Amino acid sequence: MGKPEQHREAIVVIDYGSQYAQLIVRRVREQHVYCEMLPWDAPAEALDHFELKGIILSGGPNSVYDRDAPTLPSHLLARGVPILGICYGMQLLAYHLGGKVAAARSREYGAAQITLDRPESPLFKGLSLTLDVWMSHGDRIEALPPGFIVLAHSEGSPIAAMANESRRWYGLQFHPEVVHTPQGREILRHFCLDICGCQETWTPGSFIEEAVTAIREQVNNGRVICAISGGVDSTVVAALVRRAIGDQLTAIFVNNGLLRKHEAEENMERFRRYLGGDIRYVDASEEFLEALKGVTDPERKRVIIGTKFIEIFEAEARRLGRVDYLAQGTLYPDVIESATPATKSAARIKTHHNVGGLPEDLRFELIEPLRFLFKDEVRAVGLALGLPEEMVYRAPFPGPGLAVRIIGEVTPERVAVLQEADAIVRQEIAVAGLDREIWQYFAVLTPLRSVGVMGDSRTYGHVVAVRAVTSEDGMTADWARIPYEVLARISNRIVNEIPSVNRVVYDISSKPPATIEWE
Repeated sequence: MGKPEQHREAIVVIDYGSQYAQLIVRRVREQHVYCEMLPWDAPAEALDHFELKGIILSGGPNSVYDRDAPTLPSHLLARGVPILGICYGMQLLAYHLGGKVAAARSREYGAAQITLDRPESPLFKGLSLTLDVWMSHGDRIEALPPGFIVLAHSEGSPIAAMANESRRWYGLQFHPEVVHTPQGREILRHFCLDICGCQETWTPGSFIEEAVTAIREQVNNGRVICAISGGVDSTVVAALVRRAIGDQLTAIFVNNGLLRKHEAEENMERFRRYLGGDIRYVDASEEFLEALKGVTDPERKRVIIGTKFIEIFEAEARRLGRVDYLAQGTLYPDVIESATPATKSAARIKTHHNVGGLPEDLRFELIEPLRFLFKDEVRAVGLALGLPEEMVYRAPFPGPGLAVRIIGEVTPERVAVLQEADAIVRQEIAVAGLDREIWQYFAVLTPLRSVGVMGDSRTYGHVVAVRAVTSEDGMTADWARIPYEVLARISNRIVNEIPSVNRVVYDISSKPPATIEWE
């Protein structure tokens, strides 16, 4: 499935390698303005797909005067639309338009404060004269290009913001997209709505309307299958495709025996209530557990689970007879990562948690209606489709399920222990009202055995770890500061209700350096 709509009114972010580039796209979309990201060397024709209203040049790790540094394509300046350069993007504008960029005497990394020299500029309309911002640069602009004026300065940057108001070209040395620049959203809003003149038309309702039309045009009279796991992505895909083509969709739920306690039954009940139509349930628990017998290597677990899932899913699809399309929940970050060589290492990290890749000889044509959405947008679409919050805000769960939360061999007995411990963690987090505040929370069954005392007897039981993190997008995460009394209830319940466990520990590692999952 293509973009939500060709020639849609849009702002395009040109990516120069900043770790915050995706975040710029998200911040623009928060203004209900459609936005996409393109690499800096994308051909000029790539921008012809949009009704282009503005361009944002992202930050990046290079110095503009380096021999192999990414450059500013002339066709971007020739578009005649407003341009906002951020950090490296600002320095590119200055450098290519005749200004001077050089290494700063003192680098600025982290929190800083700027003072507005031109508070009347439309970029800073209504903001205070001093702004807290986030800096991340080692170079600075020493001389403005012709036609530009200084909009703001900081202690380390005499030119912290600049503009050519007549051409509507702007530059910011700081990052307005990060939360550490508290008024950054207002700055981006001024650029998108006031300077670029965008309309606030990018909404869940408009997306649903366009996606439904596109799915109907693509599928026509064909048959579609969709694997549903209970996660928000696959659930929203199924609901969207169901709205578009009704009974031409068959949804398949495979129980791999590695789900959370009562999850298979709860999922099927919700699927029947909120999705309806033809939903096939496949209980393959024994097959998965048999395939995992004796396996301890985390990578082998993932490969086995991914391979087995595709095998079972395709077998079920063959029973349906003719199937033309496979609908799946690919999201925009996955599209960006798979298309950008610089992010190959990030894609590798994600394989820890995905079910596994699709085979090259897949006999279905793909339908990926969410491929231009971020996770928060998927949730908004799910609510607009009428799905309940319990489905839309379901805590993320890895494709291989509990297999990556059981360190070592996966056995029926170890799965049962972890299911019970995990259920207690989730129940107590919910009772404490922390289930929306904490992004992910779960139990991990370690390979350790620990000496303990219960009553008058010594025990030698399992050690369970509790993991809970806060995060905006999963790229970074911090361990959750759960109140001690909640942690105490979790620990007491686990050791009292699960006879084989006698010790509970709490993981206080952030990402990085740790990942969210243990395997």
